[in-house]
Amino acid sequence: MTIGPALPLALLVGLLHTGLYVLVRGHAGGRLPATYVAAALGAWAGAAVGGRLGITVLAIGDFGLIAASIGAWLGIAIVAILATLGPQSDKAR
Repeated sequence: MTIGPALPLALLVGLLHTGLYVLVRGHAGGRLPATYVAAALGAWAGAAVGGRLGITVLAIGDFGLIAASIGAWLGIAIVAILATLGPQSDKAR
């Protein structure tokens, strides 16, 4: 049984964009694992959708990096929005 290149590339793209998010934001709080998982799953889904739509700009084989990057940032955005809507800690008081 072999693993296709999409999963390892999605994990790497998710790690890259999670690192960029933390670099820009300064911290991810306690939601760093959730951010990474969402970015990796978003990259995997983005590459699959991009492949179906024929978006092959900047691709490694069948893995479209642009579509994967967009999917990773959508996953990060979902986690950030849910964290904002969720209960806040008492640290701010």
